[in-house]
Amino acid sequence: MREAELVVAHTWDGHPIAPAEQARLGLRLDGASLAIEVDGPWHGDPAPTAPPGPTPLLWEHEVVELFLLGDDERYLEVELGPHGHHLVLELRGRRNVERSGMPIAYGVTREGARWRGRATLPTRWIPPGLRAGNAYAMHGRGAGRRFLAAHPAPGPGPDFHRLEAFQPLFPTK
Repeated sequence: MREAELVVAHTWDGHPIAPAEQARLGLRLDGASLAIEVDGPWHGDPAPTAPPGPTPLLWEHEVVELFLLGDDERYLEVELGPHGHHLVLELRGRRNVERSGMPIAYGVTREGARWRGRATLPTRWIPPGLRAGNAYAMHGRGAGRRFLAAHPAPGPGPDFHRLEAFQPLFPTK
């Protein structure tokens, strides 16, 4: 079993954020599944109009995202929202979606100003040669929208598909 933790503690371009705005993602990868646990602040953004489950365009709402990078620019994007919505995308090359909308086991609880989510995905979806990753969070509307990152992805604007910003996920032995 391999475990990792990502802390979304910066703006997308590298400025530190207050601890109350930070989100944590715990990863546990074994032979059968990848378990993802999210602990994040709940900002009260409106839920998508679709019922909870696989939700296109979830990145337009309050969301925490996990990106997992393997060989040949293959990567998995897992989006988890505080209202029970999720979106899983398999990509090969930047923004080149090969498959999307796969259903996952996902549950959410909210307590006060925080929410917790737990998702489970089959390991067959993990990109071959898994080596790096990043995590992001977004919330707010219009000019007040916030784009946050575990590992900053600087550039002219927020772009979470900057694969060069991803960092190793699991310690080497």
